Amino acid sequence: MGSLPCPHFVIFPFMSQGHTIPVLHLSRLLCHRSAAVTIVTTAGNSKSIRDYLLDIDVSIIELSFPQNIPGVPPGVENTHKLPSMASFLPFVKSTKLMQKSFEQALETLNPPVSCIISDGFLGWTLKSAQKFNVPRLVFFGMGNFSCTMYQILGREKPHVNTKSLDEPFLIPGFSNLKLTRNDFAPPFNDIEPSGEHVEFMNEQIMAMTMSYGVIVNSFYELESSYVDYWNEKIGPKAFNVGPLSAAAPPPPPPPEVMEKPSYVKFLDQQLVKREPVLYVAFGTQAEVSEEQVKEICKGLEKSDVSFLWAMKKGFEFLKEFEERTKNRGKIVTKWVDQLEILRHGGVKGFLSHCGWNSVMESISAGVPIVAIPFMAEQHMNARFVAEEVAVGLRVMARGGSVKGFVEAEEVERVVRELMGGERGAEVRRKVAEYGGAACAAMRDGGSSWRTLDLLVDDVCRKVKGVSFCGLNGHKEDVACWIDE
Repeated sequence: MGSLPCPHFVIFPFMSQGHTIPVLHLSRLLCHRSAAVTIVTTAGNSKSIRDYLLDIDVSIIELSFPQNIPGVPPGVENTHKLPSMASFLPFVKSTKLMQKSFEQALETLNPPVSCIISDGFLGWTLKSAQKFNVPRLVFFGMGNFSCTMYQILGREKPHVNTKSLDEPFLIPGFSNLKLTRNDFAPPFNDIEPSGEHVEFMNEQIMAMTMSYGVIVNSFYELESSYVDYWNEKIGPKAFNVGPLSAAAPPPPPPPEVMEKPSYVKFLDQQLVKREPVLYVAFGTQAEVSEEQVKEICKGLEKSDVSFLWAMKKGFEFLKEFEERTKNRGKIVTKWVDQLEILRHGGVKGFLSHCGWNSVMESISAGVPIVAIPFMAEQHMNARFVAEEVAVGLRVMARGGSVKGFVEAEEVERVVRELMGGERGAEVRRKVAEYGGAACAAMRDGGSSWRTLDLLVDDVCRKVKGVSFCGLNGHKEDVACWIDE
């Protein structure tokens, strides 16, 4: 079987760090299964992708990003450079203008494309897949729980009789599960949602339902009941092949002439002092107000916990905060290697916005989470983290709502509990269990390993009428990063 032709996957990530990084991990796993892989991106995103994939045989095609798009500043080709999320919709809708050049690129490929894996925001690529008579697989970057809940909300409208955003309602198909409209992002939590965002997402969902399957950055053991429900009641088939961060190579040791980054040296120092560190990061997209940052600072200061805070930009008032906490805290406004931080033996908690990549990376590393969501499906992820799998604790907004302004006292209370309380100890035990399961899922014979084998086999059979072409003698085991 090893001599049979292998499939050629064309991967088209959305131009956003959180959407791109997981599928680059996926490209590594596909290459290790002898598949040919081509990444499609734009010139402005190409360098970072090339740098990450230097050690594997992947082709990269650059397309021109659309120009003169109203609402999108010239030269911006990635969402993390957008001035605000108000520019997101014109940015993402403009990608449709790339369809012609995308299809022209597909025509040049040798071997020909066997399967297109494209981001859920690039629903227009379904037409390209149909034109070339190949399957399209969708990557949304969300977990099974969030995807399933949003689909149930839109299809069955269990919230239709609620009077307020915080009124609980039962979820059909899950007798013990209650959510509120505040668990969902506006405008999708309206009784009758409408507007440009809704229309755009409806287009993407329609394209998804007509696609061959959905690739999920999760593992079956973490979300089994939601995977089963999706596959039985919603579809198309969900292929859980994560946590994809487990496929990321460990950072190479720095040359002797180079020093460790300052934040790693800080973690090393705290580890020597046996001071457990809380890692704090809210991703690249969340717009956190200055008032909310001040409140989080107050909570961290009162908690007496050591912390490493990675943030997009600084504020003037942070200088005094840093001075007051300099013996136990550090703020970094430059790029940091989040995986390296979470895998560091001194990090014992993660104050996180609950973006799904961060959730998966934290669980994989065996690090419990303090959930403080801000946007998109982060509130749903926070609910999942704190209640469904109990690998973290959640800070609540003022007035007891799941959404809104979080006060310093609540930050202090939950951080103290996670890092030193009884509930924190329970959460640490739970996240260690799931962290072990995550490692097992990604190893040879694990659930995610087998699922990816099945996916490649399906593509081989569907396109070429041949069986899975094998691993080319290469079986790369993944590392288990849980600090015992």
